[in-house]
Formats: sequence, C-alpha cells, structure tokens
Amino acid sequence: MRVWRWILLLVIVAALAAFGWHWVAADPGYVLLRLRGWRVETTVVAAVLILLLAWALLTVLWRLLRWPFGAFSRRHRRLSQQRMGEGLVALVEGRHGDAERDLNRASRLHSLHGPALLAAAEAASRRGEHGRALEALNQASQSAPQAARVLRARVLRRDGKPAEALALLAPEADKGTLTPGGWREVALAALASGDIRRARDALDPLQKSGALGSRPYAALEARILIATINAAADGAALNTLWSQLPKAQRRVPAVIDAYARRAAGFGLILPAMDEVESALRREWSPLLIETYGTLGGDDIEARLRRAESWYDGHPNDAVLLLTLGRMCVRLKLWGKAQQHLQRSLALAPSAGAWEALGDTFAGQGEAEQAQRCYRNALAIGRGDALTPLAQRAQTGQLDTQPIAIEERDVHGVPRLRE
Repeated sequence: MRVWRWILLLVIVAALAAFGWHWVAADPGYVLLRLRGWRVETTVVAAVLILLLAWALLTVLWRLLRWPFGAFSRRHRRLSQQRMGEGLVALVEGRHGDAERDLNRASRLHSLHGPALLAAAEAASRRGEHGRALEALNQASQSAPQAARVLRARVLRRDGKPAEALALLAPEADKGTLTPGGWREVALAALASGDIRRARDALDPLQKSGALGSRPYAALEARILIATINAAADGAALNTLWSQLPKAQRRVPAVIDAYARRAAGFGLILPAMDEVESALRREWSPLLIETYGTLGGDDIEARLRRAESWYDGHPNDAVLLLTLGRMCVRLKLWGKAQQHLQRSLALAPSAGAWEALGDTFAGQGEAEQAQRCYRNALAIGRGDALTPLAQRAQTGQLDTQPIAIEERDVHGVPRLRE
C-alpha cells in the first residue's frame, strides 16, 4: 500500500512540474539589478536559483568557520554520552562506586544533567551513602523535580525514615498527581510507618497505572491487606473490614490465612474455619492446610475426619500430612500421628514436622527420642546436620514413598504412564 502512495505522489509532482515549466516558459519574468555602475539583468527563475546557491554557499562557509570552535563541545558531548552508558552498565552490574563517578561526570552535559544525577543518586543510595544521594537529588530537582522527589522518598525509606518519605509525597498523593513510582513509594512508606489507610489508598491508582506486573502488585497488595487485618482492634472491626473487602481480595490465600489467624485470636473460630474450608473447596492451598491444622477449637475430631477425606486426593502433600499429624497429637492418637509425621518428613523435611514428631514421642514418654526430634527441628532452621532416630522407635516398616496418583485427561480417561 505504501508503494502505491509513493507512485501516486511522484505522478502528482511530475504533473505539477510539467505544468509549472510551461507556465514559466511562457513568461520567465525580468529582474534588473543596478549598483554603483553595475548592471545585472536576468529572469526570475535564474534569480531564484542564484539566491538559493548563494544561501547554500554561505551556509557551508559558516559551518566551516564554526567547525574548529565546536570540536571541543562535540568531544565533550561524545565523552559525556559514553560515560552515561558506562555508568548505567556499572549500576546494573552492582559496581556502584564506578557508576556514581561516571554518572556525575556525565551530568556536566546539559542535556544529560537530570537523568545522570538521578542515576548517580540511585548508585549512592545502593552503596548506603544516603547523604551523597540527597545532595545529587538536590541538583537533579532543577531538571526533573518530580522524579527527584520520588527518588528522594525512596532514599529516605531505605535510610529507615519512612515517615519523612511519606510526608514528602503526601501533598501530591492528596492531589492525585503522583507518578506510578510515587504511588509505590507511598504504599511502601505508609506500610513501614504504620499508616495502613494511606497504604490501601495507594493500591487503586497503582493498579490502574499498570506500572507493576501482576505478581509484584499481588505481593504488595497481599502485604498491605495482611497488615490491615492484623491492625484490627477487635472481632467486630475485623468482620466489618472483611465484609468490605472486594471478593477478589478475599480469595488470596495469604489474606485468608491472616484473617483466620486474627479471627481465631479474637475467639471467632467458626468464621475462621468457614473461610478456610470455603477457600480449600475452591482451590487447594498448602498454606491454608497448615492454617487449618493450627487453629484452635473444640471440634478437632470433626476437622480431623474432614482433613482425612482430603488425603485421597493429595496423598503426597507433606503439609497435609503435617496437619493430620498435629491433629492426631492433639487427640493423643500417637500411632497415627507418628505415621503421618514420618511420611511428611520423608516427602519434605521441615522444622514443624520434627517438632510435632517430638511432641508425639514426648506424649508416649520417650524423652530421648523427643529431644532428638526437637534438636532436628532447630538444626533445619540453622542448616545443620540432622540426628537420626533410634531404630527402636520404629514400629514396623512405614511406607514413606510417594504414592502414584492416577492421571486423567479432560475427558476423564486414565492416562498410561510411560
């Protein structure tokens, strides 16, 4: 399509040139120039061509005269651009001292002054030189005031001054004129300083901007919602807050976990269990399975039966086995608890499983074995070697191998294993 447009344009230009030539040839005009006895006669077309050639010649001569004087500025521009590139590469590579030096030199070029100083301030902040970063931002604010303000808030937050960072961005936040980076800094600074309301207010404009990817935004949203839930003063305030949250936010496993634990702390066991069970019916979550086993309440036997019904669909889930083991410990079903916990440890060793297994041995009066389990729980957290259990503690050979689960396609037909 573009080729046809060019052909059409050339045809039009050729037609105009042809008609114009005939028009000029019929009457080329007459120009007379007299100056101090000199007399020049020519046509209008020739006069125009002479003027164009004279203008081109003067332009070339002017540039030739300026070239020696502009050599220094061109070299300065080339070196500044080179230092800007090297400084940015050094910043990404983590050579923050080299980056700060190169970027400060690049800032001497007027066109690179603001961006280079902003990058130099970031390099200084990553080195921990927050004072130098703020000095660079004072200079950068003349060229890029809004970007310098956002970066200044980030430096203050890294320096352990989230309240000052929040106060710096609060006026623009109230006006709704912050950039996406500014809204992110408002959310993080408010979260660090305990201003949960302002942190939640920053989520909506940050989501609309689309500056953060789906995962980083979801992680930030979960952190703010968890902090909001943990800040609830009592059960009534917690339920009011939970009912006001959008449905999408009430389906995040980490948020449900925070609500369930907070509600259980206020004695609201049934609402907590309802939310956890509803979430598990929608989607399987190891985090909520662990929450399900740690919540208190008097209906532990019914919850154990419900959790055992999930075992057929998730026989290789170490967290589910840990949850079953903990429930059995609370019910003093030592044999079942030991079986579940040893299988959980075989699938995925964890400090919680070793601790629960220690409770199992302690409940049976085997203090030495319990101490070994507790030491192993601490050793996993420190990354130390584990202490094997005595063979006499084994009641028969337990099957700790993963169970093969039958896989089916979308039509429900079992798939053959290769």
